[in-house]
Amino acid sequence: MSFSLQKGDIYGLIGKNGAGKTTLLKMVSGLAVPASGEVELFGETSESGLNRARSQTGCMIESPSFFPYLSAAENLEYYRIQRGIQEKKCIQETLQLVGLANAGKKNYRSYSTGMKQRLGLAFAIMGNPDLLILDEPINGLDPLGIAEFRDIICKLNREHNTTILVSSHILGELSQIATVYGFINQGNLVEQVSAKELALKCKRRLAVKVNDMDKAAAILKEQLSCVDFEMTGDGRIYVEKYMDTPAVLNEALVKNGVQVSELTATGLSLEQYFINLVGGNQNA
Repeated sequence: MSFSLQKGDIYGLIGKNGAGKTTLLKMVSGLAVPASGEVELFGETSESGLNRARSQTGCMIESPSFFPYLSAAENLEYYRIQRGIQEKKCIQETLQLVGLANAGKKNYRSYSTGMKQRLGLAFAIMGNPDLLILDEPINGLDPLGIAEFRDIICKLNREHNTTILVSSHILGELSQIATVYGFINQGNLVEQVSAKELALKCKRRLAVKVNDMDKAAAILKEQLSCVDFEMTGDGRIYVEKYMDTPAVLNEALVKNGVQVSELTATGLSLEQYFINLVGGNQNA
């Protein structure tokens, strides 16, 4: 396989169990050595150059090892010294960012799964790396924890310009943050596609069934400033613009006397696209 990761990307790595995602992430981060080919990071390909480049990289692969009898701050202090990070204040700043600033002296052994995942992320981002590598970072988290984790990742990318390479089985979550996708099957990169290109391929739209097509079309154009829609002979209008805010579309139509009998999302989800790409049950 061969792939490239551009600065500022959130690259979502997708593949079934055993496809090679974790192995690939380990090779990029230096935890495994490729049998052939090469890894290039920040323009470096030599062993010494990669070691220097990896000082700009943070990673959270599988379960990070922490001392069970130490607090979050004490664990990070150990790794700060080990990694040669000069600024001590980075520990509290990092704990604040991941939501562990109030963990106090509570020992790691008594942490919940969510707290452990947060500390793993804190370990990865301590020192403000340019590249962040995350392997299944939201495994075991409850819905609230997943949402908070997603917000942290987006904030790092948006405010710190951190480039992120992340794998996840929870494709619905990945679809909310990734700007580029790499689909892996049996150790091969089957496809690499941007989020915009994937959206066009999946054609995610709202299908709105109404009693008055012409009136609905006029409302879309004049009140909602929406001219990119498709009208079909079965009384449905297909609209892409309001995929994330269907209630706005529904309210505008109903308030203006158009009866809406159906409002559904159409097209492929990221999960469906992946299943179709790798052959569905044949490769499950």
